[in-house]
Amino acid sequence: VKRTLAKAQKSNRPLPQWVRMKTGNTIKYNAKRRHWRRTKLKL
Repeated sequence: VKRTLAKAQKSNRPLPQWVRMKTGNTIKYNAKRRHWRRTKLKL
């Protein structure tokens, strides 16, 4: 359980700026961003 929580915590971050530079600003935000109150994890 703790490992999945840690993974979720790490993956829940905005896009790095260098990715936006690389893609030529086609990707503007992280689609897999999760909010702790809106979307709950399947635990």
